Amino acid sequence: MKTKFINGVSSSPSMSLGLLVTENALQVQPDTQEECKELVRPDEPDQDTKHKAYLWCREFLHGTWKTMSEDDFHITIIRGGLSNKLFLCSIPDSLDTVGDEPRSILLRLYGAILQMSCNKGDSRQSNKENHLQGAEAMVLESVMFAILAERELGPKLYGIFPQGRLEQYVPSRKLDTCELSDPSISAEVAEKMAKFHAMRMPFNKEPKWLFGTMDKYLRQVMKLNFTRESHLRRFNRLLSYNLPQEMDMLKSLLDSTHAPVVFCHNDCQEGNILLLKGRQSSDKQKLMLIDFEYSSYNYRGFDIGNHFCEWMYDYTCEEFPFFKVNAQAYPSKAQQLHFIENYLSESDQGFDNLSEEDQMKLKEELYVEVNRFALASHFFWGLWSIIQARLSTIKFGYLEYAMARFEAYFQQKKIWAV
Repeated sequence: MKTKFINGVSSSPSMSLGLLVTENALQVQPDTQEECKELVRPDEPDQDTKHKAYLWCREFLHGTWKTMSEDDFHITIIRGGLSNKLFLCSIPDSLDTVGDEPRSILLRLYGAILQMSCNKGDSRQSNKENHLQGAEAMVLESVMFAILAERELGPKLYGIFPQGRLEQYVPSRKLDTCELSDPSISAEVAEKMAKFHAMRMPFNKEPKWLFGTMDKYLRQVMKLNFTRESHLRRFNRLLSYNLPQEMDMLKSLLDSTHAPVVFCHNDCQEGNILLLKGRQSSDKQKLMLIDFEYSSYNYRGFDIGNHFCEWMYDYTCEEFPFFKVNAQAYPSKAQQLHFIENYLSESDQGFDNLSEEDQMKLKEELYVEVNRFALASHFFWGLWSIIQARLSTIKFGYLEYAMARFEAYFQQKKIWAV
């Protein structure tokens, strides 16, 4: 959905890979800007962004990037990021490379929500400490990105700096939402997710990310205020759901649900799955997972359940609120079991040797697990979107999206919170 925010880990037990929100100083965008419906998304970056991008590319890259003039430097906006801003930077066709430098790279600039830091809720904690923790988290997230690149599980990393990073541009296209239901694509996503879950990463192994982050989100949401009438109306509707009580109920339900802790992607949606150029007709190995900002040790059920939720949301809409929702697209039980079977076949070496009856038992257990954790996905991104409505400068109907996620939460709660 979302190229969302930065994460990292710390020796502090309160920090893990996840959104870094300052407990006591949420810096928000003015709530007096024009209605989103009247705003137009720019096609080109502003001059200041273009100049900074040119300097970053010249500093971190080699070959022609070092000698190219700013007038020759090409940069265009890449659509799709709801937290980060993405740009394609390239050497023009009129210039030759001098070595093995890439002709094109992806520039990722972290959004406001990414550069905030996390503390323990102690108002005495200094801004300096907050900034140090935020910087530490960004460095550690880049370490994770580099590890995945070395294992050829993600794009190469060319440079990191406080505002963002330079990444390999992979010739490909992102999947469309409707393609997630394609049986061969679903099977490969399941296989790749299972391999991702099997990785051992040098990060905190405790599953603190999910509810640790949601608790911070909820505290921030309860402190927010909106002044614009249309925003205030939607915000009050969201508050009427009694979110603290709902969170307690959700925690209780998931505490009673068996779910192994694994290294999760936590945002496996169509925008973070690339269909590699030249491999479109292949049955296997045609996909690459990208965007690991949310990756952390977490409950297996959340990663799979979150992926199933994303079948419902299309973020390619060019008109406000810049997304569409189709509740009927949530995968059927047969589609889920197809995914689950491919997942278990990859993650459990003995699965294929089990009897059909024992295989079905494992599939049914995982089916219940992921659908319960799908509730947490709706709740998580609902809270996230409320905060983004006050933080982000990106043109998107964040409050509308939050309402859509909580409506889906309450619909699915009727089935699975029993």
